[in-house]
Amino acid sequence: MTYKIILASQSPRRRELLKQIGLEFQVMPCNAKEVITKKNPCEVVQELAYQKAMAIAREILGKRENEPVLVIGADTIVSINGEILGKPADDKDAYRMLSMLQGNVHQVYTGVALVTVSFDGKEPYIEKSNTFAEKTDVEFYPMSDEEIYEYIATSDTRDKAGAYGIQGMCARYIKTIKGEYNNVVGLPVGRLYQELSAMTK
Repeated sequence: MTYKIILASQSPRRRELLKQIGLEFQVMPCNAKEVITKKNPCEVVQELAYQKAMAIAREILGKRENEPVLVIGADTIVSINGEILGKPADDKDAYRMLSMLQGNVHQVYTGVALVTVSFDGKEPYIEKSNTFAEKTDVEFYPMSDEEIYEYIATSDTRDKAGAYGIQGMCARYIKTIKGEYNNVVGLPVGRLYQELSAMTK
């Protein structure tokens, strides 16, 4: 079956990654309140991704369209020594996070939820869903306070989990990566494509 694909995210990085693997899609940002009931980072990102995908799926149900739709929800977090780092609240928070990451290994988790909405001839309904997560280990070189403040001044820290973007200037401090690089950017597109292919057969 052919589905219209909806990305439940306004992240420019996720849009670029979907375009990179040749997917055609529309964007419907999710503004629903995030509710976390889990503690394990791998479970947290899947929970949040599912909430985003389901929120948009319910919006689509309300429109009562008769075109099959597949919604992609995603969420990325950084974890170090058991502490989950989301997006920094301000530059002070960004400094706190980068001080923890510099010289150490941390984990980046991205959860992805796929939800399909179909039409039975009378009304649309939630057909099926699939949720998964990928983990990538990232090691930073040591950073001095001066280097941390210099990076914060670029504003690249403000809307990113863990206060850094691996595809930006922070790349100069990345020592090793174990796992999928695109997962750190915000979407494990290799795994996503395989899951999409299996789900839409």
